[in-house]
Amino acid sequence: MTQTITWNEASARRLQRQFLATPAESATPVADVVATMLGAHAQVLSAAEVSVGVRAEGVTRADVRAALWDTPAQASLVKTHGPRGTVHLLPARELPLWCSALPAVPSGASPFAPDVRVTEEQARQIVAAIGDALDGVCLTVDELGAEVVARTGSWAGDRVMPAFQDLWPRWRQVMHRAGQSGALSFGPNRGRKVTYTRPPHFTPLPAEEAVRELVRRYLHAYGPATPQNFAKWLAAPGGWAAELFGRLAGEGEIEEVVFEGATGCWLVAGDTEFPEDRVRGVRLLPYFDAYAIAAQPRESLFPGAAYRRALAGGQAGNYPVLLLDGVVAGVWHQRRQGRRTTVTVEPLGRLTARQERELGDQVERVGEVLEAKAELVVGEVASGPHA
Repeated sequence: MTQTITWNEASARRLQRQFLATPAESATPVADVVATMLGAHAQVLSAAEVSVGVRAEGVTRADVRAALWDTPAQASLVKTHGPRGTVHLLPARELPLWCSALPAVPSGASPFAPDVRVTEEQARQIVAAIGDALDGVCLTVDELGAEVVARTGSWAGDRVMPAFQDLWPRWRQVMHRAGQSGALSFGPNRGRKVTYTRPPHFTPLPAEEAVRELVRRYLHAYGPATPQNFAKWLAAPGGWAAELFGRLAGEGEIEEVVFEGATGCWLVAGDTEFPEDRVRGVRLLPYFDAYAIAAQPRESLFPGAAYRRALAGGQAGNYPVLLLDGVVAGVWHQRRQGRRTTVTVEPLGRLTARQERELGDQVERVGEVLEAKAELVVGEVASGPHA
């Protein structure tokens, strides 16, 4: 008989496995926390620091930065292009998995005009040139561009790529592919300038093995889930994901369950135990937190008014969110001035006295992570969604 899973059961298990029900103990390595999330979105580095910090006792932004910017051979985190081509913190030890699985995901049609695009062969040349240029050094984007052009040809430097009311050189349209394949990662800033380097060399896993392992990890963290959920999280074609899940189901690696009345939802075979009790409490999740983005169905995580207030056109992550008992119940924003930060929280309903106390504790914890004295203001969040 097919197992039936409720939202409360799935939510409780996801929160437990994300260290959002109970934070990881203080001795837990930062990279282990990031691994449970399947990467911490780091387009806004301070948001990634909060994502990690609220999941681990005593961890501050200094701990995350130490794990990230230690000497390349010792760093336990890498900042690079991860799922959806977006910037993530990933455990350095897991690069053989990520840098094999991500390039194996079919990409969609190029959004650029034919005279702007690069061919597959040109893309391969650019990625190889990036890896060679960054081996053992940190370069700014302009320095890296000069090296890429020198190794490939002037065509790579043609300023034809529309971006942010400007034109970027052609080579930059495949920059994310260099990150996803292990040829590029971010280095420490040089003043105000971003730098890039190459992570330590590693041997990638076989592509098929890596993709299968990524499915298993995704279902472990965020299941039950459909192939479409997986495709959305990864920015992969839906048909490819459906075929992949079909193969894994046929081989007995995943099993189907009924989730909130819906069929076609999957778990890792045998990984079918769920908590009986709902996770209660208040949590603050920053911009682009992994849980807010990956947990599905979105209508259950963002119920009622939360779907309208805390999403941007149905897209998650653009607002920091207030979680009450595992579902989104408001938005928040923090504004830092020196060693103080004001955290404005906009609940979508009335808080109980217990929830108000827990909210104060959570705001204090956000301040600790950011190494600032935090002040709570309950009121309207005037800031719009992050791009």
